Amino acid sequence: MRNLEPVKVTHTAPRLSGLATDLYQLTMAAGYHANGRHERASFEMFIRRLPENRSYLVVAGLEQALSYLNNLNFNEEEIEYLRRLPVFAHVSREFFDYLSEFRFSGEVWAMPEGTLAFPGEPLLRVTAPLIEAQIVETFLLSTINFQTMIATKAARIVEAAQGRGVIEFGARRAHGMGAGIYAARAAFIGGCIGTSNVEAGYLFDLPVYGTAGHSWTLAFEKEMDAFRAYHQVFPESTTLLLDTYDTLQAARLATEFGLQLRGVRLDSGDIGALAKQVRAILDEAGMTETRILASNDLDEYKIAELLAAAAPVDLFGVGTELSTSRDAPALGGVYKLVEVEFPDRIEPKMKLSREKATYPYRKQVWRNLDSEGKFAGDIIAMASETDHRGEPLLKPVMREGQLLEAPPTLNQVQQYSKQQLAGLPLRYKTIRDAETYPVRFSDGLFQQRMQLMKQLEQG
Repeated sequence: MRNLEPVKVTHTAPRLSGLATDLYQLTMAAGYHANGRHERASFEMFIRRLPENRSYLVVAGLEQALSYLNNLNFNEEEIEYLRRLPVFAHVSREFFDYLSEFRFSGEVWAMPEGTLAFPGEPLLRVTAPLIEAQIVETFLLSTINFQTMIATKAARIVEAAQGRGVIEFGARRAHGMGAGIYAARAAFIGGCIGTSNVEAGYLFDLPVYGTAGHSWTLAFEKEMDAFRAYHQVFPESTTLLLDTYDTLQAARLATEFGLQLRGVRLDSGDIGALAKQVRAILDEAGMTETRILASNDLDEYKIAELLAAAAPVDLFGVGTELSTSRDAPALGGVYKLVEVEFPDRIEPKMKLSREKATYPYRKQVWRNLDSEGKFAGDIIAMASETDHRGEPLLKPVMREGQLLEAPPTLNQVQQYSKQQLAGLPLRYKTIRDAETYPVRFSDGLFQQRMQLMKQLEQG
């Protein structure tokens, strides 16, 4: 069924402009510059609450986020474009001169890709001069929100598949090819075995998979002619699509290829019933090793139903539901200021607004395990609190604008993600009605927050 071996080459992403942000990041930057605000500040990205039926997150997108920070700049044309915008009419030339030399010079702490995370936990912390830390907000949120959302959806689908392979099939339904490419990457982190997206395979060294479509069969006078023509060109990897006309008759035609046939695909109708009938036809012909691939708007719920009904499906191709995370198509990650460093003091920062209140100070997340090595609960503490038990999840990944080490391979990230998921007790990762994983704030952080709240309320 696999048509191509993955290309063993790593490619860099195209340059991303400093304009890849929201306007208000740049207006705030101009305002900070005009007011001489160049203090170091710390911002943290976290998810306030999980979408419906989600109980955890699989962190993804960090490699692209760090690449952006490492290469961020403004060229002359981009700066001239900003000068011409009416909103910048009264901004001094010095600000645009500042942008011409702009580079990210800060430090970043982050959860490695593949880490399981929960609401309220910082996935990433940026500490940099205030303007730098502000400008990067939009790109970081866009990148990590999207890939984390897709990696999480993939993990749920892979969990439902109970060890059967899941292939990402969603490029044609993704929100543009760019989204499709990064969805394929994130889906692999979440546990998919590969993708149908050839460019994603090329860019990220992912296994690529594919069959022929209905148009191939329709292009020939007879279905068997189409099957033979395809097999002649791809004798070692042919997977025949059976449902262009009569699915069961196509399965009988497929038996001509015997043990040479790699697989068959079911893409419509009652997949569960058809899979049982097709399996019987193939087995009767001695083709017990020929695999059945199911597709057609599958998600974790449909896959779970198929397997509960003992459908003999070996592989699942999942497209729209995975690459758009259609049941929960957005992740509400936020990026909030938590600390500003002045020459003589550090000022903690927090929001008090209802439903959007935050916790001050730079933070660390500590994960505790039970006697069996399973996740037992997380503690969110101030970064200065170093006496907590467990593993600190935020790791230093960038200092003075430079990466501290090369990123892991995607295979390494996927293996780490699998280890993380294996460590989460089953009651927290069922696809429906999962229990809420215990996360609490440390006593020290809670007390500091209460003191700051009193100060802010008193003016």
